[in-house]
Amino acid sequence: MNNIPKSFKEIKTLLDSGNLTCEKLVMQYLDNIKEQKDLNVFITLFERESVLRAAEIDKKIKSGNAGRLAGAVFSIKDVISVKDSLLTCGSKMLSNFESVYDATAVERLIKEDAIIIGKVNCDEFAMGSSNENSYYGPVKNPIDITRVPGGSSGASAVSVAANMCLMSLGSETGGSIRQPSSFCGITGLKASYGRISRFGLVAFASSFDSIGIFGNNNYDIAAALEVIAGADEKDSTSSDVYVDNYAENSELKLDPEKVSIGYIKEYFEKGLDEEIKAGILNKIDSLKQKGFKVKEISLPNTRYLIQTYYILTCAEASSNLSRYDGVRYGLRAENSSALEAMYVNTRSEGFGEEVKRRIMLGTYVLSAGYYDAYYRKGQKVRRLIMNDFDNAFRKVDFIISPTTPTTAFRLGEKLDDPLAMYLNDIYTVSANLAGIPAISVPAGRDKNNLPYGIQIMGKKFDESGLLRMWNEI
Repeated sequence: MNNIPKSFKEIKTLLDSGNLTCEKLVMQYLDNIKEQKDLNVFITLFERESVLRAAEIDKKIKSGNAGRLAGAVFSIKDVISVKDSLLTCGSKMLSNFESVYDATAVERLIKEDAIIIGKVNCDEFAMGSSNENSYYGPVKNPIDITRVPGGSSGASAVSVAANMCLMSLGSETGGSIRQPSSFCGITGLKASYGRISRFGLVAFASSFDSIGIFGNNNYDIAAALEVIAGADEKDSTSSDVYVDNYAENSELKLDPEKVSIGYIKEYFEKGLDEEIKAGILNKIDSLKQKGFKVKEISLPNTRYLIQTYYILTCAEASSNLSRYDGVRYGLRAENSSALEAMYVNTRSEGFGEEVKRRIMLGTYVLSAGYYDAYYRKGQKVRRLIMNDFDNAFRKVDFIISPTTPTTAFRLGEKLDDPLAMYLNDIYTVSANLAGIPAISVPAGRDKNNLPYGIQIMGKKFDESGLLRMWNEI
């Protein structure tokens, strides 16, 4: 396998010196992809297109007018639109559907001369915590191929961890960037809700969904975020809050005497693997030794996180996925005797078991007689969870916790136990419920040499602070 630098700075230095070209770089990534095809990462590989694009960018570099991301090769999770390529969402329902436009995030990457090498696998419609729910088969963890890479953006994490590209765009609804980052030993950022345009991201739960970035270090992620962040007239939920110089700021040191950090006591109780617990507590001690003010904090409504998250996201999924009816686009079941039968047959054939489970749950909580008992109450509890974070951030600047309760589990281990699978998101869903930014950073490895991450959460739109805090872990 080609030993390609895992740092954008190193790649840029080699490109500027003439010791590397974008074309050669892409060819090396393509070789790595082909050598590791058994990991089942790519749904669509832009082999010819990426080489031609690289040759164009090499000319720009020589002429001195290349964009900020020249030399950065990305994969894109297959729930994000790339014009004239398949947009499958890992589902039979959209297995032949081609996007007619670029997502805003993709458009902005391309404008700054990033290279898109392909679309990668994912849990169907981003619903899953293991990347085993895809119509295209499960993705394997490159550290141990008998284990899952996490989900739903597992293939995005694997593409970076296995050196198939430098960075990847994924999506998050309840931890789908941070959990795979933890399982695969890389860094993953979920920005604040509204920080990155959702235009071109296929909706799962619209008030939760976020596009995010996988990379090997904070500078690379900062450079990508600086390009794709910001208001977008095509997305009414995008924010016009000022976009910082994330790349430059990511290298600035924090003053420990001016920074207070909280760790959530409820996250260190029952269910957390003892090795991970010890490793995170060591990180907390290290921060104290550096002079940071570290204190225990409480989020009283933690016990309601999973219930609230799944009630609300499944309700939104039920609404969003109703568009897949066999009429407008995507799969259409044949031999249906009437319109209603076509709807039923199309959805029965097109959706996988996990997607059907969540649609049914969401339809139930929205139905007459149950709306007030479940959906409305879920919204009220979400407000309480947001209040917990508002109160916490009056006392501290950052909150740290484990990213996941365990390291990567074995393929097939939890497929027959949905509740056990859902509990993998116990530490990550809170940031999506509250709309705040969060990042998972590699923190250590267990006795089986499996990586785990530490999660840092920050105040809304303080991505710069999170990226600087990365340096201290």
